[in-house]
Amino acid sequence: MKWLARWWPALLWAAVIFNFSTGTFTSENTSRFIIPALHWLFPHAAPETLELMHHVIRKCGHLTEYFILSLLFLRGIRSGRSGARWSWALAAILLVAAYASLDEFHQSFVPGRTAAVTDVMLDTAGGAAAQLAAAFFLSSAGVREERAATQQLKIAKNKSPSE
Repeated sequence: MKWLARWWPALLWAAVIFNFSTGTFTSENTSRFIIPALHWLFPHAAPETLELMHHVIRKCGHLTEYFILSLLFLRGIRSGRSGARWSWALAAILLVAAYASLDEFHQSFVPGRTAAVTDVMLDTAGGAAAQLAAAFFLSSAGVREERAATQQLKIAKNKSPSE
Protein backbone atom coordinates (compact mmCIF):
# COMPACT_ATOMS: atom_id res chain seq x y z
CA MET A 1 0.00 0.00 0.00
CA LYS A 2 3.01 2.33 0.27
CA TRP A 3 3.13 2.31 -3.51
CA LEU A 4 -0.45 3.56 -3.72
CA ALA A 5 0.20 6.25 -1.12
CA ARG A 6 3.03 7.63 -3.28
CA TRP A 7 1.30 7.32 -6.63
CA TRP A 8 -2.39 8.04 -6.06
CA PRO A 9 -2.10 11.77 -6.91
CA ALA A 10 -0.46 10.98 -10.26
CA LEU A 11 -3.04 8.29 -11.00
CA LEU A 12 -5.89 10.63 -10.13
CA TRP A 13 -4.48 13.41 -12.30
CA ALA A 14 -3.95 10.95 -15.17
CA ALA A 15 -7.66 10.08 -14.88
CA VAL A 16 -8.51 13.79 -15.05
CA ILE A 17 -6.43 14.12 -18.22
CA PHE A 18 -8.15 11.04 -19.64
CA ASN A 19 -11.49 12.74 -18.98
CA PHE A 20 -10.28 15.86 -20.81
CA SER A 21 -9.68 13.62 -23.83
CA THR A 22 -13.33 12.66 -24.14
CA GLY A 23 -15.90 14.13 -26.49
CA THR A 24 -17.02 16.52 -23.76
CA PHE A 25 -13.87 18.57 -24.22
CA THR A 26 -13.70 18.78 -28.01
CA SER A 27 -12.70 22.10 -29.49
CA GLU A 28 -16.27 22.59 -30.64
CA ASN A 29 -17.63 22.08 -27.12
CA THR A 30 -15.09 24.25 -25.33
CA SER A 31 -15.57 27.02 -27.89
CA ARG A 32 -19.16 27.36 -26.66
CA PHE A 33 -17.81 28.72 -23.38
CA ILE A 34 -14.38 30.09 -24.15
CA ILE A 35 -15.25 32.11 -27.28
CA PRO A 36 -18.09 34.04 -25.57
CA ALA A 37 -15.82 34.72 -22.57
CA LEU A 38 -13.09 35.97 -24.89
CA HIS A 39 -15.62 38.06 -26.80
CA TRP A 40 -16.75 39.61 -23.52
CA LEU A 41 -13.12 40.39 -22.58
CA PHE A 42 -12.20 41.61 -26.08
CA PRO A 43 -15.43 42.90 -27.65
CA HIS A 44 -13.70 44.40 -30.70
CA ALA A 45 -11.61 41.33 -31.55
CA ALA A 46 -12.21 39.73 -34.92
CA PRO A 47 -13.73 36.22 -34.94
CA GLU A 48 -10.46 34.86 -36.35
CA THR A 49 -8.58 36.39 -33.44
CA LEU A 50 -10.99 34.84 -30.94
CA GLU A 51 -10.56 31.44 -32.63
CA LEU A 52 -6.79 31.79 -32.44
CA MET A 53 -6.97 32.74 -28.77
CA HIS A 54 -9.22 29.73 -28.13
CA HIS A 55 -6.66 27.50 -29.84
CA VAL A 56 -3.81 28.96 -27.77
CA ILE A 57 -5.79 28.50 -24.54
CA ARG A 58 -6.39 24.85 -25.40
CA LYS A 59 -2.69 24.31 -26.13
CA CYS A 60 -1.75 26.03 -22.88
CA GLY A 61 -4.07 23.53 -21.23
CA HIS A 62 -1.89 20.75 -22.63
CA LEU A 63 1.23 22.35 -21.16
CA THR A 64 -0.42 22.87 -17.78
CA GLU A 65 -1.95 19.39 -17.52
CA TYR A 66 1.32 17.65 -18.25
CA PHE A 67 3.40 20.09 -16.17
CA ILE A 68 1.32 19.00 -13.17
CA LEU A 69 1.44 15.32 -14.15
CA SER A 70 5.23 15.47 -14.44
CA LEU A 71 5.55 16.92 -10.93
CA LEU A 72 3.25 14.21 -9.58
CA PHE A 73 5.31 11.56 -11.36
CA LEU A 74 8.44 13.01 -9.76
CA ARG A 75 6.70 12.84 -6.38
CA GLY A 76 6.03 9.15 -6.90
CA ILE A 77 9.53 8.43 -8.15
CA ARG A 78 11.25 10.29 -5.31
CA SER A 79 9.03 8.49 -2.77
CA GLY A 80 10.08 10.64 0.16
CA ARG A 81 13.80 10.64 -0.59
CA SER A 82 15.50 14.00 -0.31
CA GLY A 83 17.55 15.67 -2.98
CA ALA A 84 17.24 15.33 -6.71
CA ARG A 85 18.70 13.12 -9.38
CA TRP A 86 18.67 13.69 -13.10
CA SER A 87 17.57 10.08 -13.56
CA TRP A 88 14.38 10.82 -11.59
CA ALA A 89 13.62 13.82 -13.79
CA LEU A 90 14.33 11.84 -16.94
CA ALA A 91 12.07 9.02 -15.76
CA ALA A 92 9.27 11.52 -15.08
CA ILE A 93 9.68 13.04 -18.55
CA LEU A 94 9.64 9.59 -20.17
CA LEU A 95 6.48 8.68 -18.25
CA VAL A 96 4.86 11.93 -19.39
CA ALA A 97 5.79 11.21 -23.02
CA ALA A 98 4.42 7.68 -22.75
CA TYR A 99 1.16 8.81 -21.17
CA ALA A 100 0.78 11.65 -23.69
CA SER A 101 1.23 9.12 -26.51
CA LEU A 102 -1.37 6.80 -25.02
CA ASP A 103 -3.73 9.73 -24.51
CA GLU A 104 -3.43 10.81 -28.14
CA PHE A 105 -3.98 7.19 -29.22
CA HIS A 106 -7.14 7.17 -27.08
CA GLN A 107 -8.29 10.41 -28.75
CA SER A 108 -7.99 8.81 -32.19
CA PHE A 109 -11.02 6.67 -31.25
CA VAL A 110 -13.11 9.53 -29.81
CA PRO A 111 -15.59 11.17 -32.20
CA GLY A 112 -14.73 14.85 -32.66
CA ARG A 113 -11.15 14.36 -31.48
CA THR A 114 -7.97 13.79 -33.45
CA ALA A 115 -4.59 12.44 -32.47
CA ALA A 116 -1.63 14.74 -33.09
CA VAL A 117 2.07 14.09 -32.65
CA THR A 118 2.47 17.83 -32.04
CA ASP A 119 0.27 17.50 -28.96
CA VAL A 120 2.51 14.72 -27.63
CA MET A 121 5.49 17.00 -28.16
CA LEU A 122 3.70 19.88 -26.42
CA ASP A 123 2.70 17.62 -23.52
CA THR A 124 6.27 16.36 -23.20
CA ALA A 125 7.57 19.93 -23.27
CA GLY A 126 5.23 20.73 -20.37
CA GLY A 127 6.61 17.74 -18.48
CA ALA A 128 10.20 18.77 -19.18
CA ALA A 129 9.46 22.35 -18.08
CA ALA A 130 8.12 20.97 -14.80
CA GLN A 131 11.33 19.04 -14.22
CA LEU A 132 13.41 22.14 -14.92
CA ALA A 133 11.27 24.11 -12.48
CA ALA A 134 11.61 21.37 -9.86
CA ALA A 135 15.39 21.24 -10.34
CA PHE A 136 15.59 25.02 -9.95
CA PHE A 137 13.40 24.93 -6.83
CA LEU A 138 15.35 22.07 -5.25
CA SER A 139 18.73 23.61 -6.04
CA SER A 140 17.70 27.03 -4.73
CA ALA A 141 16.38 25.36 -1.58
CA GLY A 142 19.77 23.67 -1.17
CA VAL A 143 21.54 27.02 -1.54
CA ARG A 144 19.27 28.55 1.12
CA GLU A 145 20.02 25.65 3.47
CA GLU A 146 23.78 26.06 2.93
CA ARG A 147 23.56 29.80 3.62
CA ALA A 148 21.59 29.18 6.81
CA ALA A 149 24.14 26.59 7.97
CA THR A 150 27.00 29.01 7.24
CA GLN A 151 25.24 31.74 9.22
CA GLN A 152 24.77 29.36 12.14
CA LEU A 153 28.49 28.51 12.07
CA LYS A 154 29.44 32.20 12.07
CA ILE A 155 27.13 32.86 15.00
CA ALA A 156 28.53 29.88 16.91
CA LYS A 157 32.14 31.04 16.30
CA ASN A 158 31.40 34.59 17.42
CA LYS A 159 29.93 33.50 20.75
CA SER A 160 32.41 33.77 23.56
CA PRO A 161 33.08 30.77 25.83
CA SER A 162 31.76 32.72 28.86
CA GLU A 163 28.28 33.04 27.37
